[in-house]
Amino acid sequence: MRLAVISDVHGNLHALDAVLDDIARQNVDATVALGDFLSGPGDPVGVADRFIELDVPSVRGNHDRYITDGREEDWHIDALVRGLLNDGQRTWLAAVPPTLLYEEDVFLCHGTPRDDNGSFMDHMVGTIAAMHSREHIEHEAQGFDHAVLLCGHTHVPRSLRLTDGRLLVNPGSVGLPFEIGSPDARYAIIEKRRFGWNTELHAVAYDHDAAAKQALDKGYPRWAEALTYGWASPKGL
Repeated sequence: MRLAVISDVHGNLHALDAVLDDIARQNVDATVALGDFLSGPGDPVGVADRFIELDVPSVRGNHDRYITDGREEDWHIDALVRGLLNDGQRTWLAAVPPTLLYEEDVFLCHGTPRDDNGSFMDHMVGTIAAMHSREHIEHEAQGFDHAVLLCGHTHVPRSLRLTDGRLLVNPGSVGLPFEIGSPDARYAIIEKRRFGWNTELHAVAYDHDAAAKQALDKGYPRWAEALTYGWASPKGL
C-alpha cells in the first residue's frame, strides 16, 4: 500500500493543485487528508470544490470546526470563509469526521487523536517550532495501537518511530508553511514494505508569489509574508 498524505491547505488552491499534480506522478494507491482545508485568504471556495470533487478519506481540523460551529473568539479568517461557503460546501465540511481509521493500519487525526487543537510532535517557542519530549509524544499515542498514526496541525513535516515501532507522521502544510523557512508546499507519502511502513517527505515548488498576492489583495499582509518566505511574522498571522 502506498498513500499520499496532505494536510493544512488553508485555502491555498495554488499550492493544492501543485501538490496534486506531483502526487499524480507518484503511483500512489490513494490520498488521505488531515484537515484545515479552507481557513485562509486565497481561494477557500475553490479548495472546497476541489475536495468535494476528490472525495478523499479525510478528517477535519480545528479551523474546519471553527468554520462550521463557530467559537466565542472567532478568528477573522474563519468568519470570512464561513460567509463565502454555499450550503453544499458547508454540508460537506460539517460531515468530515474528527478521526478516521483507514484500512485498519492507518489512523488519521488533525492535532492529536483526542484533540484537534492539540500538538502531537511539535510546539511553538515564540515563532519557532520545537519538538515535544519523547514522553509527551508517547503519552498522546497511548491507546491508538495502529501501525501508522497521521497528524497535521503544526505545519511541521516530521516522521518518527514510537518505542513499540509504530510510525508517526506529520506531512507538513500544503498551503501555509509558516514556521519552517521555506515557501514550498509540503506533503508525505507512506508505503507499506517488507519490514514495515516507510515515509517520504516531499517539498513542492509552486507559484507562491501568486498565493501571496491573493492574501495581500484581500488585506492579509502577514499571510502574504508567510507564503513568500515560509516564516510567520512575530505578530502572528
